[in-house]
Amino acid sequence: MRSDAVKKGVDRTPHRSLFKAMGYINEDLERPLIGVVNTFNELAPGHVHLKSLTNAVKAGIYSEGGTPFEFGTIGICDGISMGHEGMKYSLPSREIIAASIETMVEAHQLDGFAVIASCDKIVPGSLMAIGRTNIPSIMITGGPMMPGRHKGENIDLIRGAFEGIGRYESGEITRDELWELEENSCPGCGSCAGMFTANTMACVTEAIGMSLPYCATIHAVDAKKIRISKYSGMKLMELVKEGINPNEIMTQDAFENAIIVDLALGGSTNTALHIPAIAHELGIKLKLDLFDELSRRTPHICNMRPAGPYSLRDLEDAGGVPGVMKVLEEKLKDTKTVTGDSLKENISKAAVFNEDVIRPLNRPIHKEGGIAILRGSLAPDGAVVKQTAVNETMLEHKGLARVYDSEEDAIQGIKSREIKEGDIIVIRYEGPRGGPGMREMLSPTSVLIGMGLGDKVALITDGRFSGGTRGPCIGHVSPEAAEGTPIALVKNGDEIYLNIPERKLELLVDKAEMKKRTWNPPKSKIKKGYLKMYQKLVSSASEGAILRY
Repeated sequence: MRSDAVKKGVDRTPHRSLFKAMGYINEDLERPLIGVVNTFNELAPGHVHLKSLTNAVKAGIYSEGGTPFEFGTIGICDGISMGHEGMKYSLPSREIIAASIETMVEAHQLDGFAVIASCDKIVPGSLMAIGRTNIPSIMITGGPMMPGRHKGENIDLIRGAFEGIGRYESGEITRDELWELEENSCPGCGSCAGMFTANTMACVTEAIGMSLPYCATIHAVDAKKIRISKYSGMKLMELVKEGINPNEIMTQDAFENAIIVDLALGGSTNTALHIPAIAHELGIKLKLDLFDELSRRTPHICNMRPAGPYSLRDLEDAGGVPGVMKVLEEKLKDTKTVTGDSLKENISKAAVFNEDVIRPLNRPIHKEGGIAILRGSLAPDGAVVKQTAVNETMLEHKGLARVYDSEEDAIQGIKSREIKEGDIIVIRYEGPRGGPGMREMLSPTSVLIGMGLGDKVALITDGRFSGGTRGPCIGHVSPEAAEGTPIALVKNGDEIYLNIPERKLELLVDKAEMKKRTWNPPKSKIKKGYLKMYQKLVSSASEGAILRY
């Protein structure tokens, strides 16, 4: 066993003594030593319930001959950190999560580990650690939140509280009505109820083969989540005994399967950052254009929130991720999974119970998948848009630029009625390096929608968007403004042309004029701490915003 390095022989007498200080006995130490990463905290509704799941995982491990050791890592709530300086820490936290898990696993020479995780950066950071350490591992995602209810209709954090701000600012609802949305948008624990980043990444995890079937859509409050956690602990011990490592599961084919499922679901654009970053840990390079190539031949078959009406509850009832993969079966490769069976063996008995939620291939919502990659003079290295969340009237658009050098300035400009119908808002210096941290722009996009401008203006940024964003919102513009690139030289009143079907994003300013423009980069306010280190090491969004060292 790998753990023999910390427990076998005379030289490890002090090590065994330290284990015994915690109450472990000789018989415990003769078993495989298994890490159980519990991302529980009391700052995020997606994490507050994870103790019960962790206990179930540990019980499953122990029942099958392993000795579990629980430890934690950090987990940011993107919703709470949204719209202020705190969001600069969200994407960078992914690297801390990966490094912290790696550190504990390698320092104690564990034989395998399970991760119980939820929310936007915690799941991809955990998968990065799994790929990096490459020892038997399994993921248990914490489960979605139930939809909220307001005036007889389902709501969620986005359609309720966030977009409610814009509705209040425009006079559509009163302050009392906004308070009602605040009270009812989030009815309990779990990751936010739509196909936002957290739930998209849970579905991606299942599609890759690193969690048990149906795990992604079982809700946080459902006892089935506790049961599947126990089964996951038991299954992990099979992986340990058989020596099945993540690199046998997370292959090139598995990542392509996951992207196809993501595109069919109309998932978050943040997967264009996270999936390549996870693949990188396994020595696999996924080019940004792969998302576009697969999108052109993958239909969008699940009309999920934020663009559509359906929540994760609807998806679970309709057949979950296995149901989606059953419909997509002809497009998927047969890969190994943590079940011990192949992907197609796993879905052999899957079924679809509601063809309005999971549509057949001959009746898609859109002929292409959720994500499109745009290129042009404004984004030479690419930009990302959730095309299935864009109204047909805005798939092609020409407008005048309204330029802001920060998210805060943009929000103030929107609330001050500076934006006119047809404008294209440009928010820059919010990229991985320029932010630093590549903040999500959920606050400005939600205010725009709430004010009735969601399908009347476009927003372009070198930052990124929440999985809950909808409308003509183009992010990840690369290279970012902090590198002195075209987006850094845009001026108010410049014409910008976007054409999503043709994958174009152009700044309509002649070359002679562009040569005359000078770049005066703003001075970074970050002088010390983790963000300063991150700023120096982070790569482009087009490369997954990984750290280069």
